[in-house]
Amino acid sequence: MEEPRTPVALESTEPILERAERGPHPLITFLRELIETALIVLVAMALVNTATARFRIEGSSMEPTLHDGEYVLISKVSYWFGSPQRGDIVVFRFPHDPSRDFIKRVIGLPGETIAIRDGKVFINGHPLEEPYIRGPMGYTYGPVTLGPGEYFVLGDNRNASNDSHNWGTLPRSAIIGKAWLIYWPPSRWGLIRNPFGREVP
Repeated sequence: MEEPRTPVALESTEPILERAERGPHPLITFLRELIETALIVLVAMALVNTATARFRIEGSSMEPTLHDGEYVLISKVSYWFGSPQRGDIVVFRFPHDPSRDFIKRVIGLPGETIAIRDGKVFINGHPLEEPYIRGPMGYTYGPVTLGPGEYFVLGDNRNASNDSHNWGTLPRSAIIGKAWLIYWPPSRWGLIRNPFGREVP
């Protein structure tokens, strides 16, 4: 007569299945999300630094539009697919000392003839109305015709600005970008608008 066989206990697979269903450990999930967030932040910062720059206004040459000690944001991509327009405020490397950056307003465009007399700027013989400047100009200039890729830039505080009427035309290659936002101090926060829009007088 055969003896009854003792049942063999099978190890339950439930804990294994439960662990698989639960997914990775919470700490691993947290670390993964932390790394992904850090990478996104780094990429975003790289894009921002590529597209924009900060610039501190020094001196009074751009008054009354911009004042000493203010900070503005510069768009370095504004002219990737277009050209500077009359009325744009641009930051550029000073042609006679590229280690220095200046900020001025674009007044003359390539191919135009610029003259200054009777306290006004004349473009191709026509006076330019400029409600944004501080007082009439106390000097004369030109006439000078701008070549390809050359711009004529002036400070809004015309009688206290080291600009194109002193050192000549600005090459397109020296322009870093367009000033588009005053962000400091907070009381002065706001967009920097082109008074001429896109129209050419």
